[in-house]
Amino acid sequence: MLKTIFFNKLLSLDCLNNCYFSWDGEIWRDEYLKWICGFANAQGGKIYIGTNDDGTVIGIQDSKKLMEDIPNKVRDILGIIIDVNLLSEDGKEYIEICVSSNTYPVNYRGEYHYRSGSTKQLLKGQALNQFLLKKTGITWDSVPIQDVAVRDLRNDSFDIFREQAVLSKRMDKKDVDSSNEQLLDSLNLLDHGMLKRAAILLLNIICGKCVCLG
Repeated sequence: MLKTIFFNKLLSLDCLNNCYFSWDGEIWRDEYLKWICGFANAQGGKIYIGTNDDGTVIGIQDSKKLMEDIPNKVRDILGIIIDVNLLSEDGKEYIEICVSSNTYPVNYRGEYHYRSGSTKQLLKGQALNQFLLKKTGITWDSVPIQDVAVRDLRNDSFDIFREQAVLSKRMDKKDVDSSNEQLLDSLNLLDHGMLKRAAILLLNIICGKCVCLG
């Protein structure tokens, strides 16, 4: 079971924002990969193997093998690189796993875990969608919609847009004198030929139509 511990000797200006966790035991379990995944998807942190819940070092078994197995398992299953350090205290060895926050989403066998405070969450549904959008840098309105094509949009909406764009001097007559698809593409409202949510919202608002995009 994962337990929170505080190492006074580790607290410094450059690591106050890191979280430190320890497993009360001497044996590595592959289940710990879920926690490493959670750290990578959040702000990162450090995990210690071979200490108990009050920070006392109790040692680990077969440290040499673990020093090879842990980074390899993390690389092969999670697809990330971590730092694994072998430390010792009073003649007893323990392992420090340093996990950095990852720029891209990290999954454990298709599951996305996220460390929040002293708990780990398995992200599902809307929480997972929001996490993936945030991690990939995609905004809600830039997501392409597969079930709606340019031909499904009302032509009078395009006509009104062209008229207002020229009147407001945001676009020239030559800029709007193109096909509907070319116009949307020039406005960066298409993604590989698919309409973005922003395009559907824009043209439905112009014609006074309410649309639900999820």
